[in-house]
Amino acid sequence: MSFYDQKFTHLNIALKNSHQLWVTLNNPEQMNAISTAMIESLVTVLKHADFDRMIRVIVITGAGKSFCAGGDIKAMEEKSGMFAGESNELRMRYMHGIQQIPRCLEEVSTPIIAMVNGAAIGAGCDLAMMCDLRVGSERSKFAETFTRMGLVPGDGGTFFLQRVVGYSKAMHMFLTAEMFEGKRALDYGLLNNLFEDSELLAETTKLAESIASLAPIAQSMTKKAMKISYLHDLHTSLDTLATFQGLTQRTEDHFEALSAFKQKRTPNFKSE
Repeated sequence: MSFYDQKFTHLNIALKNSHQLWVTLNNPEQMNAISTAMIESLVTVLKHADFDRMIRVIVITGAGKSFCAGGDIKAMEEKSGMFAGESNELRMRYMHGIQQIPRCLEEVSTPIIAMVNGAAIGAGCDLAMMCDLRVGSERSKFAETFTRMGLVPGDGGTFFLQRVVGYSKAMHMFLTAEMFEGKRALDYGLLNNLFEDSELLAETTKLAESIASLAPIAQSMTKKAMKISYLHDLHTSLDTLATFQGLTQRTEDHFEALSAFKQKRTPNFKSE
């Protein structure tokens, strides 16, 4: 049995077209609200997939009609599960619990697409922002509802949202808890692509295949360089790019690309 044949709590995984890993948040009774078990499953799967050179793109979506509703309101009310304990215990639960997700996603070098098939609320919105690309339909909904619940985004939302839509727009979302849907979410910058709901799965698969068809080592290093360039100065960025270019320019995939270009054929990349 391969790693991808295993059963994971509150998470389904499936390989598609050899190089795509589809990860489905699977807690539909709670609109795929994030649980401790889901955190552990998601981090385990993403870390394994990032080390698997057969996986060239990861798609994260939700089971049923929602992407992810964020925190479990019932557990908050009961002070149970990941919301148990008093202030300092809660602080530690966040650090060693849900904050594993942003730390993990920020380190994953494999491109990640969020297929937002429904509501992405609170921590669910933040999870979508942690991904590299976001695609959706008229059913896609985004909202940062923490202040409505008397909370702050303990999962790292203030870091990720403003990187996607900009500081002013992110501030608006956090301070108003306003909902952005479909075309408005696209115009606001929350989505990269908006598809018809009936075409969302097929178009996302097509996008994932497009990403997977390109040189995987170069893809992962470009993603890493983008993150470094966003957070650091020009000199750090240039040093990083010189190093990464030195590495990629001596890969077998680079020479395969040159050969394919001369022969006017599709390259056969092998992550080598």
